Amino acid sequence: MAIRPIVKFPDPRLRAVAEPVTAFDADLRMLAADLLDTMRAAPGIGITAAHIGIGRRLVVLELPDDGVRIYVNPEIVHASSDMVRQREGSVSMPGVSEEVERHARVRVHYRDLDGNEQNEESDGLLAVCHQHEIDQLDGIFWLQRISRLKRDRIIRRYEKSRHDGAP
Repeated sequence: MAIRPIVKFPDPRLRAVAEPVTAFDADLRMLAADLLDTMRAAPGIGITAAHIGIGRRLVVLELPDDGVRIYVNPEIVHASSDMVRQREGSVSMPGVSEEVERHARVRVHYRDLDGNEQNEESDGLLAVCHQHEIDQLDGIFWLQRISRLKRDRIIRRYEKSRHDGAP
């Protein structure tokens, strides 16, 4: 396992739509393990292959007290009409965060590392993470989910922190 370099905002690879995974093999398992190591080192609670510049539909999550979850080719197949607000950020844009409005509950269809089809219902932080990371796979960076005013303010703050020597 290895910690891989994280693609930083505004790299255009963060806006690219990831391709479906077709090979459920040792390389996919190694990529998932590397994503987990990279996410933990960042630190973060969610990461996609896109965050390390690989355009494949792979998500790794590790929420507090919830263990590691790996999703291959995930898609949201149902979302509740009720909404929640949760503070979000990205391993590709460290040091900044903002509240984002998301669906309170979602159902996700995905494959596990062996290629078996799975479905999962989620709410709370897990539902927010599902939506955030699947957006990333679809080329939607989290900043696109907030107002232009807030987005511009966050980008200025992020650029200033990078200029001042932050990662």
